[in-house]
Amino acid sequence: MSITEKILCSKSHEYLLEEDEHYTVGLTDYAVEQLGDIVFVELPEAGTEFKKGETFATVESVKAASEIYMPVSGKILEVNETIADAPETLNEDCYEKGWLVKIEPTGDDSELADLLEYEDYKEELE
Repeated sequence: MSITEKILCSKSHEYLLEEDEHYTVGLTDYAVEQLGDIVFVELPEAGTEFKKGETFATVESVKAASEIYMPVSGKILEVNETIADAPETLNEDCYEKGWLVKIEPTGDDSELADLLEYEDYKEELE
């Protein structure tokens, strides 16, 4: 099963991957394509809490700077230090190596209601 069969996507192009007791959050392949060559990523500190829809990171590419929004409420458990040092990792592999943060969800399951399965997300883009 590919990772895209397991993720949920937001309309603002973040993805959510459920893993045991936490979620991994990152940018979809579509978002990365639209941004172009990514040159800088600013991530929050572990322990910070965010509500669904709040800006938790910034990504800068050769084209533009973009705010990244939290797809569900959560507390940052871990940040991907690799992409802070090598932002181009996002362009190379936004799912396996280029994830942004791992969070402990603090909201309830109703926050998942407006997230789309990857296939539905791709259809919405067309």
